[in-house]
Amino acid sequence: MLKEIFAWWTGNTWGTRFSLWWANAERVGHDDLGNTYYRAPERYQGQGQRRWVIYAHQSEASTVPPGWHGWLHHQYDVPPSEQNVAPHAWEKPHMPNMTGTALAYRPPGSSLAASHRPAATGDYEAWRPE
Repeated sequence: MLKEIFAWWTGNTWGTRFSLWWANAERVGHDDLGNTYYRAPERYQGQGQRRWVIYAHQSEASTVPPGWHGWLHHQYDVPPSEQNVAPHAWEKPHMPNMTGTALAYRPPGSSLAASHRPAATGDYEAWRPE
């Protein structure tokens, strides 16, 4: 309860609950990560249909799977919970943004990478002010 009052980064605050209630939003579905999706009727403040996501954990947009992302941004009219969406063979499973974590990408030569920086090859000349 206190988490919803003070912790805006979790994505579900009292303001969000009030907005969902005020807009008479209906629950549309949820994804495998636990995020819950809502939509308001077409008449919502004259803007057309408004759509929300309530994050299961931290409020991080990269945790929204591609199908739900398309629905939230009005690329699809029908939410993934109401249609059978099969991933293509070339699609990888969803992976959230790992920036700032131990699993973040560290390119070769980075001071944070486990490998050593490759030696200079001689094709580089340092800049000198003139």
